[in-house]
Order: sequence, then C-alpha cells, then structure tokens
Amino acid sequence: MALSVGSKAPDFTLKTLGAEGPEDVTLSANFGKRSTVLLFFPLAFTGVCTQEFCDVTAGLKAYQDLNADVIGLSVDSPFAQSAWAKKENIGITLVSDLNKVTIAAYDVVFPGLAGIGDTAARAAFVIGKDGMIHYAEQTPSPKELPSFEAIQKILSTLA
Repeated sequence: MALSVGSKAPDFTLKTLGAEGPEDVTLSANFGKRSTVLLFFPLAFTGVCTQEFCDVTAGLKAYQDLNADVIGLSVDSPFAQSAWAKKENIGITLVSDLNKVTIAAYDVVFPGLAGIGDTAARAAFVIGKDGMIHYAEQTPSPKELPSFEAIQKILSTLA
C-alpha cells in the first residue's frame, strides 16, 4: 500500500539525462518553492505509460499555472528514459530509480511485472511545498491511470 496523505514525503536524489549527461534531481529542492506531482510508472516504451506521459506533457501548462513541478519516476535507466522522451516528445523530467530504493520508500513496488522483474506500480503523489504528501493514489492495475482531475483539484488548494 502506497504512503498515505499526511505522511512526510521520502526525499530522493535520482538521475535524469541532461544535455551534458546524467544530472541529479532532488525532490527537496522544490520544498518551500513549489508543489511536486510525482508520477511512478512501470516502464518506458509501453503503451499506457506513453499515453499517460504524452497527455501530461500536453497539459503541462496547467500544472505550471498551479505552481507545480511534474516528475516521472521508473526503474528504467536514464538513457532509456531519455530515448523514450525524445521519441515521444515527452516534456516532463524523468528520473531513474534503477536501484529501486525510491519505489520501496514510497511502497509502490509492482512485483514481477510480466515475468520480467519488479517495477514501479502506477502511482501518483502530490507533495506540497511543505514536503508533506497531500494526495496519494496507486492504481489497482498498471493499465489504469491515476485521477488527474483529483490531482489538479488538490494542487489548486496548494497553489
């Protein structure tokens, strides 16, 4: 079961692939500045994940207008995430939890996805500027998307 509303969000520093190579992304860098929408997803280059992140990219301005940063997190390498983002024009920061530490900290491990190993479950968290979890949802199946309407509603109360 994912962490619950009212919990302190576990901090992390994970890698993304920037123009100069791997770069650090630290969740707590947003604390005191803006809210964070943290989207856990199973794997890059899969149909549901591609649709989710293309849709969120298309609506990214709405999140920016609510003073929120959107971060996608999977167990893929930053190199695979970058290739996927380029292929699909995904404009969201994607971070790699290759060692599966953060998915364990948020309790969103999906065991044995398609027989290939543990991945992130599909889950969404809204983390306020205060570092606390204000919204938490893990979908019953990796094929189901979180409620982006509910996420934006919560963000509107935090902006």
